[in-house]
Amino acid sequence: MRIYTFARVGEFMSNKIVVNDLCVSYYGHEVLKNISFSFDIGKLIGIIGPNGAGKSTLMKAMLDLIPKDRGTISFANQSLQDIRKKIAYVPQRNDIDWDFPITVLDTVLLGAYPKLGLFRRPKKEDKQHAYHCLEEVGMQNYYNRHIAELSGGQQQRGFLARALAQDASFLFLDEPFVGIDIASENMIINVLKRLRDEGRSVFVVHHDLSKVDDYFNELILINRELIETGTVQNVIRPETITKAYKNDLKLFGKMGDGF
Repeated sequence: MRIYTFARVGEFMSNKIVVNDLCVSYYGHEVLKNISFSFDIGKLIGIIGPNGAGKSTLMKAMLDLIPKDRGTISFANQSLQDIRKKIAYVPQRNDIDWDFPITVLDTVLLGAYPKLGLFRRPKKEDKQHAYHCLEEVGMQNYYNRHIAELSGGQQQRGFLARALAQDASFLFLDEPFVGIDIASENMIINVLKRLRDEGRSVFVVHHDLSKVDDYFNELILINRELIETGTVQNVIRPETITKAYKNDLKLFGKMGDGF
C-alpha cells in the first residue's frame, strides 16, 4: 500500500533547484569556492568527488546545517525557510547516535514531526503511515527493535523510511551506501528511483563511480570548486575525472582504458 502525499512539481512556481556562488570556510580555510549550478526538479542527482572534496559540506550548506560565507540556494523559486518542511535529510551513519534508546518505528515516526509540530503526539494514522513506510523498505518485521540492534543496511533503510514518513518533496542522503549490504543498497536505490519517477528531487553524496551511470540522471563533480555538472555522460569524461581526482586516478583502473 502506497500512501505518499507529496506535492507535485506543477504546484511550484519554478521547476529549478538553484545554487549560486556558494562559498564555505572552516577556521579561515576555504572548503568550497564559488559553487553554482541548477537542476530541474524531479531528478536523481549524485554528488561525487575525491575524499576531502567538500561533498558533504556542499549538502550541509545547501540545507543551512553549517554556516556559509556567501551564496544563495532556492528550491522551486522558494527559499529554504519557505520549503524546509518539504525537505528530508539522511546524514552519514557515523553522524548518528546509535545508542539513543529508540525503536525502529519511533525512529520513523520522527519524520512526522515537521507536520505535527513539537507538542502534538502522533495519532493512530501517523503510526500506520510510519509502518507502511517501513513496508516500503522491507523493514516492517523490525518495527519494535531497538535501532542499535540492526545491521548497517537495516539502519540505513530505517532512516530512509523516516524520510518517506516526512512526505518530502526534496530528499538529501549523505553516503547512504557506505558499509551496507548489496541487498540494502539495491532496495534503497530502487526506492530513490521510484521517488524520482513520482517527481521528487533526490541528492545523494556518493563515492563509487562505477555505479553512477545506473544510479543517477545527473551529477555534480566537485573538488572544493565545481569541476563539472550535467548528465553522467557529460561529467564522467577523462578530462573532467583527471581534473577532479588528479593523483587518485589509480582508483579508476577498472573503469576502462580511458581512465
